[in-house]
Amino acid sequence: MSTIDTSSTNTAVQDLFNAKVSTASSTSSSLASAASAATGSQSLGKDAFLQLLVTQLKNQDPLSPQDNGAFVSQLAQFSSLEGINTLNDSVNAISSNFSSSQALQASSLVGRSVITQTDTAVVDTSKSMTGSVAVTAATGNVSVKITDKDGNVVRTLDMGAQSAGSSSFVWDGKTDAGETAPAGTYTFNATTKNDAGDSVALATSLPATVTSVTLSQTGGEMMLNLAGGMGSIKLSQIQTIGT
Repeated sequence: MSTIDTSSTNTAVQDLFNAKVSTASSTSSSLASAASAATGSQSLGKDAFLQLLVTQLKNQDPLSPQDNGAFVSQLAQFSSLEGINTLNDSVNAISSNFSSSQALQASSLVGRSVITQTDTAVVDTSKSMTGSVAVTAATGNVSVKITDKDGNVVRTLDMGAQSAGSSSFVWDGKTDAGETAPAGTYTFNATTKNDAGDSVALATSLPATVTSVTLSQTGGEMMLNLAGGMGSIKLSQIQTIGT
């Protein structure tokens, strides 16, 4: 009875297995080293991705090389990453240009008169002032009461019947007694009456002078600072720009 010596065969298989494990371990270690060197503490970028891909190809398992499908898939991922980075750069450039353009437009408003929805205005009573009332529905009795900073009514403007929409009024700076009112801050209260005879408040839009512009540091809308302590308004709240 013959005897077959399997020791050499087992040794060859064991060596092949050890070589495969060693290759896989080396590949994993190389990829980890490449990832650490390429990325550090930052997110994976296109350069790091390409470095990892090259390292993977150089250290692939000879018994199980990377197939064409996987390689093409990784190239497609790299192409997508490159496209996303380019898109991000383009969007950032557009956003920066838009912010610069908006800042330029807003700065040109400094010293200009703008009309926005408010019930208070700083008035130079030596000349006429024009405002408007937002009439929600056709009515036969719209009036505007003008009060000074102390709450005293200095003038009542009777606008009469008005159709729905924006209706303008003009104050010549005079009181009901015909005297010129002192320059200062005044409040404009527009009202009408409904079918039941109840008083209904209406929104008014008044002029104000822009003294400065505040730029947002977080990407928000720019604010226009108004003269006479009238506060600030958003650029989008401007209804009309005057001289």
